[in-house]
Amino acid sequence: MFKGAIVAIVTPIKENKIDYESYKKLIDFQIKKKTNGILVTGCTGEPATLSYEEHKGIIKFTVEYVNKKVPVIAGTGSNNTIEAIELTEYAEKVGADAALLITPYYNKPTQKGLFLHYKEIANAVSIPLILYNVPSRTGISIAPETVAELSEIKNIVGIKEASGSLDQVSKILTLIKRKDFVVLSGDDSLTLPIMSVGGKGVVSVASNIVPLEVSKMVEYALKGDFENARKLHLKLFPIFKILFIETNPIPVKTCLSLMGMINPEWRLPLCGPSNDNVEKIKKTLKEFGLI
Repeated sequence: MFKGAIVAIVTPIKENKIDYESYKKLIDFQIKKKTNGILVTGCTGEPATLSYEEHKGIIKFTVEYVNKKVPVIAGTGSNNTIEAIELTEYAEKVGADAALLITPYYNKPTQKGLFLHYKEIANAVSIPLILYNVPSRTGISIAPETVAELSEIKNIVGIKEASGSLDQVSKILTLIKRKDFVVLSGDDSLTLPIMSVGGKGVVSVASNIVPLEVSKMVEYALKGDFENARKLHLKLFPIFKILFIETNPIPVKTCLSLMGMINPEWRLPLCGPSNDNVEKIKKTLKEFGLI
């Protein structure tokens, strides 16, 4: 179930409220363009600035609106284990297909603390769980050995790896014994390299604007057609890089607003990009015929 190109979908905001009308159009666009799954309230969805009620509300809405057309993964992680359990229980209750759990941020737990955190959540639910390692955001990295230990828990089914390290990914894949444990790229520009060593896809920011192309690239790689996958990777590489010219999701929301799909609004402390970066984003989108 959890392979291919899974979009880390943005949360449209209008007048400081979730813009559900625009959000419906984004979901429709993703399904039409053959995305393999939708991650709601991942980092790209700005969950750190959503209220608890908003966070739950958009998970429930996404599950109901997608209506089983593609798998829905709910971002339910927290640096507070109790809160992560509550959100994950809620995602399970409303019918999400899986939950994505970021490593606890700010409080910088030890590897033992990380293991106990995830074990506690896994024991509380039966929904499949995907670990999420993004040390640039959290200040902590989950060690491959810890991932391997956690993979022995039945409902921990994979990891989204955004450490930027192919060595990390390779070591995880050498240590994991379960054949059904999935490693997904958390960096669009590293998706193809990660898949070349055994990754099964990507949780993608770029899929917000070019879902069909990212999906095709991943499909080629899954079939072992790395020549065509490489061609698409190189074609998409300027998109991958422009989306991180400022903090995600600032650039991708700018792209979507320039494409006429959402209102250009972020929750503080995030704000719009610099004028110089807007021009760089416009140039890249024009080169791809997106505006």
